[in-house]
Amino acid sequence: MKKIGFIGCGKMASAIISGAKNKYEIIASEINEEFANNAQKRLEIKVFSNNIDLVKNSDIVFIATKPNQVENVLKEIKDNTNEDKLVVSIAAGVTTEKIENILTNNRIIRIMPNTPALVKLGMFGICKGSKATDKDLEFIEEFLSNIGKCISVTESQMDIVTAISGSGPAFFYQVIEDIARAGEKLGLEYEKSLTLATQTALGSAQMIFNREETPVQTLIDNVATKGGCTFVGIEEMKNQNSSKLFYDVIDKTTQKANALGK
Repeated sequence: MKKIGFIGCGKMASAIISGAKNKYEIIASEINEEFANNAQKRLEIKVFSNNIDLVKNSDIVFIATKPNQVENVLKEIKDNTNEDKLVVSIAAGVTTEKIENILTNNRIIRIMPNTPALVKLGMFGICKGSKATDKDLEFIEEFLSNIGKCISVTESQMDIVTAISGSGPAFFYQVIEDIARAGEKLGLEYEKSLTLATQTALGSAQMIFNREETPVQTLIDNVATKGGCTFVGIEEMKNQNSSKLFYDVIDKTTQKANALGK
């Protein structure tokens, strides 16, 4: 069995580790000894207080530090990696090319995760570097399937993934909050309105996953009977140009993600 090491035990790394540790041999590192001891107790895995020890004992190394720490970590571990080690980064905005410029001999895979991984409903965009193989990609997709869904994209598409699924939870929180507050203003208690909006969002998302070949528009039409109350609501969304609003949200977020990566 391949031994998988995580440099960093933050929230996202901890979510991935917790979801996969029963099926895979996982170790981790935190450079602060106190943090390492706390993470070891919390995650119930071996946690080193030295990144080099972690790398030496791993077949696959996840870079799970903050983006501004990645370059220093890569330079630190460079002499202890070889072409047999797969390096996987979950650091936002750090391209495979940037990683390959330091780890010139390694196979690199980049992942864009999102916070619903904390409740095992994550969404992961994955792209491979110039030396990574399809087999590498398949292994990481299988590994991450314990806590969510994966799609394979190109490096040039990762900023769009960042906008839709990386930043997306906040956008959906905002929509759900806006709907709940509208219900409150119209006379329904906020918590009841929030429960209605949240469960409806959850169920609607599952309906889309279950639709098979049915277009999403058909699902809309099935609820929005012409002349009915839902139809009036959909017409108001069109009048307010909601499609332009969400395009602008994703476009601006994509542009920001691209700028951060440079």
